[in-house]
Amino acid sequence: MLNVVDNIFIQISTLLAITVTIALVLRLFKQPLVVAYIIAGIVGGPLFFNLLHGGEAFFETFAHFGIVLLLFIVGLSLNFEYIKKVGKVVFIGGIVQFLLAASLGFLIMKALGYGAVSAMFVAVAITFSSTIIVTKFLSEKKDSESMYGRYVIGLLLVQDIIAVIIMIFLNTVGGEGTLGEVFMMTISKGILLIGIVFLAARYILPILIEKVAHSGELLFIFTIAWCFGVASLVYWAGFNIEIGAVIAGISLGASPYQSQIVSRIRPLRDFFIVLFFIVLGSQMQIGDVYSSFWPAIILSIFILIVDPLVLYVVMRSMKYTRRNAFFAGITAAQVSEFGFILVFKGKDLGYLYGNEVTILTMTALITIVISSYFITYNDQLYQKILPFLKKFGNDKFKDKIKDAEPYKVWVFGYHRIGWKVCEALEEMNVKYAVVDFNPEAISRLKSRNIPAYFGDAADVEFLQILPLEKAKLIVSTIPEFDSQNTLIRTVRQNGGKAVIIGNLYHPVHIDDVYKAGANYVMMPHLLGGSWMSNILKNKPWTKHTFNELKKDQINEMRQRFKDSSH
Repeated sequence: MLNVVDNIFIQISTLLAITVTIALVLRLFKQPLVVAYIIAGIVGGPLFFNLLHGGEAFFETFAHFGIVLLLFIVGLSLNFEYIKKVGKVVFIGGIVQFLLAASLGFLIMKALGYGAVSAMFVAVAITFSSTIIVTKFLSEKKDSESMYGRYVIGLLLVQDIIAVIIMIFLNTVGGEGTLGEVFMMTISKGILLIGIVFLAARYILPILIEKVAHSGELLFIFTIAWCFGVASLVYWAGFNIEIGAVIAGISLGASPYQSQIVSRIRPLRDFFIVLFFIVLGSQMQIGDVYSSFWPAIILSIFILIVDPLVLYVVMRSMKYTRRNAFFAGITAAQVSEFGFILVFKGKDLGYLYGNEVTILTMTALITIVISSYFITYNDQLYQKILPFLKKFGNDKFKDKIKDAEPYKVWVFGYHRIGWKVCEALEEMNVKYAVVDFNPEAISRLKSRNIPAYFGDAADVEFLQILPLEKAKLIVSTIPEFDSQNTLIRTVRQNGGKAVIIGNLYHPVHIDDVYKAGANYVMMPHLLGGSWMSNILKNKPWTKHTFNELKKDQINEMRQRFKDSSH
């Protein structure tokens, strides 16, 4: 027994050492770590060193823990209010994109000679985009609150809901008896379980959470116990344990400690997910690699070109600008961790017994690597393809701007810094206009009779319509460097002499922004530090001082939200 334990320990140590080495190399190429995990599994598998020999069951159990924790966090993060906020457009668009992409994927797999069941599983698996990868890149690019970023996050939530429904359906068709009997039994058990968990979450869970929340460690242990306890209860009732993990997450999602729970669970999830992808990579066999090569290439082309085109068409039909539609399409162009879970579940249920996992693994490697560069250099890619898109005519979903009136000041971006700038301009009686890519912000501004234009600062075609060269001052509150750089260069190239104030959250590109023609670049963290230092130097350090500041801040924010609701 000791030898087995020693062997497993050595295997994990060696695999983690290989993973870290590969990860360090891939970081140089700006690749997500999930690629390193899969490659480490391939290196540690039978194709190379066969390090998992004798411990496959152990590693697969650990990998299953990763799936449970991943789905638990998905349940925690299933924000139905967010979907409601971004609108039914995202919900409808997500369903249409799923149906179109799955149908085309099914036809491709059938054309490659696969059976209907295999084709269906793989086709559905490749329609999901990776939540882990997409949210990471959006966060790094500060695009989570951009128009396309909000759409993609909403799309990921819709895909999560679809994936959960599919897993419930698999549980139904996998039961004994007629389909009708199993379906009715599943519905009955589901209603009973949801009722029990809902009552527990409503009346028991808040009391327990309050008891344990004072200790971070106790909250962590309680969360793990709740996750596996609810998952086991659901599994005992005849459902997939994965469904139980999602239900456990949803039940905790309304807790005021939701963000704290997610932050504590995520490192544990990441460790087990590493093992999940290592196991995934290790399952590749030499024979499977040869037989899977061309299907993986064809599916990768579909995911990287056809799938983004499908999403582009769907978004354009929903009246999004072509830039936002293009960005959303290429951002979602990779295989998701949900796809693997679905294929593994199909294999466990006996529906799949061929090389489907290997095809999906190879497709994932190709699409994740290439889509990472797509997301990183999305603006440069868009500028390259824009001449082709222009052949289809002007972007009819922008504001119809004809002979736009010249304004003394133009403010780009209203959401965070811009509204304070606009407030100051109103007090000064200065004639100004706002440009924003958020239709909600545009509607609010127009309802208050403030001149506002829906458009994107990175779209040269849109910028050239505006009489920016006649402005005295241009204030950009846009945090993205690429968009800001395009705006400033376009103004200067068209002969604009305005004073241009830019904005950056990080100093990395500050020299480039000044070189483009900015007169000054705001950096919120430096300005915030300067403001606080002035308070500390010029006001007494008393509770009264900070109570007054707090009161002013609360009143100001109330006025802001009051204006937003109009």
